[in-house]
Amino acid sequence: MSVDGWHTLLVLGGIRSGKSEFAESLVADAPTVRYVATAPAGDPEDTEWATRLAAHRARRPGSWTTEETAANPGRLVEVIAAAGPNETLLVDDLGGWVTVLLDPAHQPADDTATIAELAAAVRSSTARLVLVSPEVGLSLVPTTPLGRAFTDALGATNRAVADACDAVALVVAGQTAWLKPTTPAPAHAVPPAATSPEAVPSRAATPRTAAHQAAPAQAVPADLGAGDVTLPEVLTPAAAPVPARADSDEPGTGDWAAPTMALPMIATGLVIQPGMELPMPDDYTGPQAVDRLATLDIPGAGLGVLEQVVGFAAATQGTSTPRPWDAVRVLLIQGDHEGGASAGATPGESSRRARQARAGRGALARLAAENRAGLQIVEAPASAPMEERPALSADEVEAALRYGWRLAEQAADAGVQLLVLAACGAGAEAAAAAVLAATAGAEPPTVLGRVVTEQGEIDDAAWMVRCAAVRDALHRTRRSAREAKDVLAELGGGDIALATGVLLGATARKVPVLLDGPVGTAAAMVSRDLAGQARHWCLLPDHGGRPGVRLAADVLGLTPLVDLRLDLGEGATALAALPLLRSALTLAATLPVHPSLGGPDDEGDTGERTGTGDRIGGDDGDDGRAEDEPDFAEPEPAGPGPTTVGADEPVLPGRRAD
Repeated sequence: MSVDGWHTLLVLGGIRSGKSEFAESLVADAPTVRYVATAPAGDPEDTEWATRLAAHRARRPGSWTTEETAANPGRLVEVIAAAGPNETLLVDDLGGWVTVLLDPAHQPADDTATIAELAAAVRSSTARLVLVSPEVGLSLVPTTPLGRAFTDALGATNRAVADACDAVALVVAGQTAWLKPTTPAPAHAVPPAATSPEAVPSRAATPRTAAHQAAPAQAVPADLGAGDVTLPEVLTPAAAPVPARADSDEPGTGDWAAPTMALPMIATGLVIQPGMELPMPDDYTGPQAVDRLATLDIPGAGLGVLEQVVGFAAATQGTSTPRPWDAVRVLLIQGDHEGGASAGATPGESSRRARQARAGRGALARLAAENRAGLQIVEAPASAPMEERPALSADEVEAALRYGWRLAEQAADAGVQLLVLAACGAGAEAAAAAVLAATAGAEPPTVLGRVVTEQGEIDDAAWMVRCAAVRDALHRTRRSAREAKDVLAELGGGDIALATGVLLGATARKVPVLLDGPVGTAAAMVSRDLAGQARHWCLLPDHGGRPGVRLAADVLGLTPLVDLRLDLGEGATALAALPLLRSALTLAATLPVHPSLGGPDDEGDTGERTGTGDRIGGDDGDDGRAEDEPDFAEPEPAGPGPTTVGADEPVLPGRRAD
């Protein structure tokens, strides 16, 4: 090979850029080369296309062998997977492969899955592998549906294969630029987070160091299986939380906190492993509750998107008449990330926020008080620079998962009916972006939010350092397993691992969870690989304008209910929306059935009946009032009295008489 240090290589380039010649030069000194031709034969009358193919064949040495894969797009995956360590493969090109993939003769097919299979084959290949592909991302968007389908599929293929390869080169006008080198990036490139002070702005580097010195994270206890582990105190900001209801006569309240499964136990405690069978919400009561809304005496078009809240609460409570959540607990997870992930963070800010919440001050504590919710502050273990080494050890991941599980169990035992996940930590958003990139194939810049300083200014330099940290972490772990615990250890860190444990424990105890921000949604992405049922117990009130949260919600199938665009810290938006969610549940539980469907008629029954038939108010014969005493006193008019148009037609000021 003329270039050392790589095992698999993707060569990109435009039409007539010289990409094929460059790729061929890289394998020219190999003893044997298997040339994999992907392009279809084309129209026999197209002489220009035939000339192109002939020119490619003429450049190949006689010692090379050629294999055609145009008849079956899956054949390319088979060839790469079967190649041995002593073989050299040159695939030219992926544009022809995508053309065959989209051919109607091979449809219907799952193109996304086929592309993923190709990337997996490249990643696990033991042969020397060079792939050539056209770079179409710099051209105009095609004006035809077929053209757009081709460019979209080829773009997705290039991204997946580039991520799987050791190196990527771009050929422009015969000149080669290395996009993914195996050597350190040149000085003019976006700097890695852990380089010299000259490469990283000092104001981005200094805060993340000082933040960790000012607020070292508390180590999560390793013996979480023991019953005497002390969990953080549950605070009650400004107002005591509503105590758990002891009565079990209300529909669906009796089994909210009931244990639902027994996990395997070993000497160190419970075992959290992939494929756990945790409970699912009720499949029937959710749709029944939504259908029941159509029978209620609701003026107008109804609850709109808040019908989803009613369906969610009904399914998680196991009743078609769900009740508003009374006992709510907020779990605030504080955990900082070292390295480039925390570039631009204010020194000690996360510790200050945690102290502020403990003192009952700040947005999160005030909103918790307004919602009569308990507040529990949890310190997650510190996370190492993910671009340099794993954020956590395997043992730390296990301990954090079990600790989070125990927190959810404690809440369920206390009668908590709803958990709200909140987080504050330097670098948490970058770690969540890395998790999304690893689990959903996202590009880090598209899911990493802008960095805003204390003065409200956009810090693009810090944002670039964060992007570089995520990029380098993904490159470092490109050959690592993408199992849930591996992702948490390599990229996620302590706060996301602890939040994942909370989601799993809440699912096991049938306690719904409100997500609000990157840490919670990243934890939900990881938890689905440990227990796919966990995401069904999660509700996302708002995406908060964060691109990573939007993507995670789309992948998880969670539809944000509102679009408030609040930026008060993770958890605060959920608390701000909680009164609205409770109001929807209150209406669903207490409004009567419409008179046309058999509900009470105001003319013949002054008492209101709920959807369950309970009577509220009205004359029951023993209310201590005279029979002719009215139920309600006539209100005193405020301001100008009503204007009389006719003898019995009062009209309020400002209203039309008709």
